[in-house]
Order: sequence, then structure tokens, then C-alpha cells
Amino acid sequence: MTSKMGDNDAKPRGEELEKEPPFPLTEVDKWVLSQTDEEFHLHDWDELRNIVATNALETLKRKPSDLRRYMAWSHKIKGQYGSMTNYILQHRLLWGPPPFKYISSTPFHKPSDYKILLNDWPYGLTSDTTHIVVWSKTPIATDDINGDVTHESRKIIQEFVDRTFVKRLGGDSYRVMWFKNWVRLQSVRALEHVHVLVKDATKEDLEFWTGEKV
Repeated sequence: MTSKMGDNDAKPRGEELEKEPPFPLTEVDKWVLSQTDEEFHLHDWDELRNIVATNALETLKRKPSDLRRYMAWSHKIKGQYGSMTNYILQHRLLWGPPPFKYISSTPFHKPSDYKILLNDWPYGLTSDTTHIVVWSKTPIATDDINGDVTHESRKIIQEFVDRTFVKRLGGDSYRVMWFKNWVRLQSVRALEHVHVLVKDATKEDLEFWTGEKV
């Protein structure tokens, strides 16, 4: 989810892969796969704000070509590592196997308990939007009904986003939004993570947040 291999290592498998996908496809995914990139409508900032505000997360979608590559990559990674979780832990997070040892029981309270990475498999977004994933060792409480975050978790995440991302942008909260997929929408369920979308982020901003060269 946060690191992809070269195109030659992740060739789409066409109809065969669509019939036996490496993760459950939503109805939206199936609809996207019936399109070309030219037919696909990219999510712009105003649309994203509406999607996040109404919690209509199931409507978020990747470009058809990106979704096919993501499916092929996921299939390859599962074959090599057993799961996407194992790959991410070994090559991106370097946390070792779960259960994780965390300093604070409050998510995103201690920097050593989380890691900020660019999402190399973002949704189909317009070029002014950057998709970031924040991975957490500390469990993030969700309700038992649909796997959405609890009221307290939402407050904790918002405070983290404000002090980490909004503050960096001079307090411009319009340029930052976040969401956490419901459990049934997650393609990497074993690792806690929150999605952050930033409008007009600079290279310097991204390197400041991730600690990696962009």
C-alpha cells in the first residue's frame, strides 16, 4: 500500500486477476475496472471534502490503470511475503512482527509510535492533492457496528493532524483533511493507519513530514 515495485515486476494479469483478486473488490472497484483512464473522473479537492465530510469513503476510487497495477502488485507481494502486511513491516515500517511495543496508549502521542509515509498507491486524485498514510503501533479504537472510529479516536486524530500538518501550513486547515477507512474497506487490515490528504504540499513539506527524500 505504501511502496510499489517497478512496472515490470507488477504486470496486470487482466481478466484472470479480476476473477480472483488479491483482496475483495467493492462494487465501485468493479465499476472502475470497466473504464479506461480517459473515462475516469479524478477526485478534486471540493469533491474530496464532501466525501470525507459525509463519510462516504466507499466512493473513493483509484484510476483504472492504477487499480490494475495495485491488484497485480498485491498478488505478487502476497506470493512472495504471504501478505501485504509482512512486506510493509519488513521494507517500510521496520517495526518487526506484531504485537508492537508502543510507548503511549494514546495514538499519535509519541513519534516513535507512528510513521508518516507517502502513499504510493493513492486514489485517483487531481495533481494538487498528495495522499499520505500515517501508520500507528498504538491501536485506534473503532466501534463494533461498522468499524468506524469512535468519537474519542476522532478527536485524538484531529488533534494530531492539526499539530502535525495544519501547523506546518501556517494553520490553513482548508488544505488538510483526514479519514480512516472502515474496517471492511481496508486492504491492509492488520496495521492501524490513517489517511491524510494535503492540498498544494511542497517538496519541503513532504520531506519534513516523512523524513524521506521526495
